[in-house]
Amino acid sequence: MPRVLVVDDTLFMRVAVGNMFKEWGFEVVGEAANGKEAVELYRELQPDLVTMDVTMPVMSGLDAVKQIIPEFPDANIIMITALGQQRIIVDAIEAGAKDFITKPFEPNQLKMVVNNILGIYGM
Repeated sequence: MPRVLVVDDTLFMRVAVGNMFKEWGFEVVGEAANGKEAVELYRELQPDLVTMDVTMPVMSGLDAVKQIIPEFPDANIIMITALGQQRIIVDAIEAGAKDFITKPFEPNQLKMVVNNILGIYGM
C-alpha cells in the first residue's frame, strides 16, 4: 500500500486530497500545512508520494522541494498549483518535483498523474 504525505495550507484541500488517496487504497501517513512541516515530516516518514501545494505560509512548496530532493533524490513529489503559476512549476520540476496538477482538478486527473509516477496501471 503506497504511503502518502499531503501538503496544503488549507484544511479543506488536505481532507479532500487525503480522502481521494484513501478511496484508492493508499495510506495517508501525514499532513502538513506548510513547506517547513512538509520537510520535517518527509524526513520522519519518508513516504512513497507527496502532494505539495505551491503557495503556503512559512515555507513555499517550491522551497520545500529544494530541501527534500538533495536529501532524498528519489522523492516522488507532485506539485499542486493554481492557474498562472507556470514559472514556479518549471522551477519545481527543475528542482526535482516529478509532475504537477492544476487546481481545480478532478480525482481522475490526480489518479492518472499518481499512477504514472508510481508505475501503477489498471487502478
